[in-house]
Amino acid sequence: MEIIPEGRHFRLVQESELPEILDYLERFFPESLKFHQTIRTYLNDRVWEFKFYVSKDWPEKPILLHFPGCTLTPNNNIYQSFGIFCPSEQIEHVDLMRTEDILIDWQQPLYLNFTHIAIMNRLDDFYKEMGIMERLEGDIYVCNKLNTDLEFDELPDNAYMRQLTVDDVKHIHDLYPANEIECVDVFEILVKVLPGLGIFRKDTNELAAWMVHSYYGAMFSMQTRPDYRRLGYGIRLAIALTNKVIERGYKPFVVIRPQNDASRNLYTKLGFEKAYETCRVKMTPHPIKTNGAPEPSAPELDANADLEANKENQPIDEGIEDMLAEKCDIKADDDDADADAAAAARGQDKKATTADEGIGDDK
Repeated sequence: MEIIPEGRHFRLVQESELPEILDYLERFFPESLKFHQTIRTYLNDRVWEFKFYVSKDWPEKPILLHFPGCTLTPNNNIYQSFGIFCPSEQIEHVDLMRTEDILIDWQQPLYLNFTHIAIMNRLDDFYKEMGIMERLEGDIYVCNKLNTDLEFDELPDNAYMRQLTVDDVKHIHDLYPANEIECVDVFEILVKVLPGLGIFRKDTNELAAWMVHSYYGAMFSMQTRPDYRRLGYGIRLAIALTNKVIERGYKPFVVIRPQNDASRNLYTKLGFEKAYETCRVKMTPHPIKTNGAPEPSAPELDANADLEANKENQPIDEGIEDMLAEKCDIKADDDDADADAAAAARGQDKKATTADEGIGDDK
């Protein structure tokens, strides 16, 4: 589709400018980490094609955008999904978005991936007049120093760990709980250019657990099949992938649901610390009224129909929920070391997988 060279308040960044922007963003660590690592993976690995924008008064008004914000967007329009960063100490510059009507059509459904809670709150201050912002909370945990003193037993004789390949991608994507906002193509690229590990059964080659390094820098999408919990696969994957991420020069971080005690315990054991709160949102505009009758403002994604049609295939998600889910009613069970009871509490199928956006689900 046609790329917009400038908006009302923003201009398109040339690739030659990105290294300097990276240096600038380091001033605002850890808040800027996700946006920083998105640029870094773009420059180093070109996982996905992003368009970056800065304010026309950059850096006096230090607000940045990137389009798309995820790899599968409403109506296949990259401008209906975006990432945004603005330092919380200068959060007033987010108000530029209120009148940014060239890059963003606020009368269309919009997706934002995990973004600092202060930015989301500022956006919601004016968006609540336009539509509804459905939120999914997640806390950013960053590893500044990996705990290398942990000891583990060897993997069982019938299991082995290896790098994921393209042959694994279709199965992984089918089980991925947010596959309505991330396309299968990005997973094919991820396993080729970034670290991604899986633990498999030797006799059947069945994938028991897996985790990949994301295009936005996070270690995301750890999933463990129910039959393989409590075998230590989760923490093995987490520590192995953390080491690989560090070796490649990236800062390891994960997104953990506030209710997910097991994941938080796992990652704090490895040396991860909470940095800040975020949320992922789906923004749905209010219907436009014509002759007194409401009409859809844009083609809507029929979330309920999609969920009902694929009910049997929906993965259990004890951490980061499906973006199209109507409710975030996850309830952790204090006695479940895998945090899988949250899914069981909702009556999910036992044969589904567990998943979290960068979250381990067993110890």
